[in-house]
Amino acid sequence: MKKSKEIVHRVSAVYDWLVQQLSAGSTRAGRCDICGRCCDFESFGHRLFVTTPEILYLADKLGEQNIGQMTTGQCPWLQDGKCAIHRYRFADCRIFCCKGDAEFQADLSEAAVKKFKALCDEFQIPYRYVDLSIALQNFSPPKT
Repeated sequence: MKKSKEIVHRVSAVYDWLVQQLSAGSTRAGRCDICGRCCDFESFGHRLFVTTPEILYLADKLGEQNIGQMTTGQCPWLQDGKCAIHRYRFADCRIFCCKGDAEFQADLSEAAVKKFKALCDEFQIPYRYVDLSIALQNFSPPKT
């Protein structure tokens, strides 16, 4: 149990780091209008990939029983055009902005993924970087 709390704490630190990086690169990061369009993956034409530590973080914040399936081409937490988990959203949700510089976002996403992979190595948990629908379909918290 202590190990899983430390993982959650460390994911939170990565998210805080992302806030700093996005602030420092604000002109390249773009400004999100929180329109929810990008959360409709199918119609927006993209996919959201998440890592094992991020799913563990979300399960801790929402409760494991609230990690459900993705039954449409939309994020399951898109409600009334808004993100219902905005405070706990994934790294790529924090990074992506349809008005932002794609190269800046890709570099930042790659750096975040490296941090999450290092967490998996450190805490000896399986590393996965998969489409959100697959991550949710296969969600089973590892013994930590």
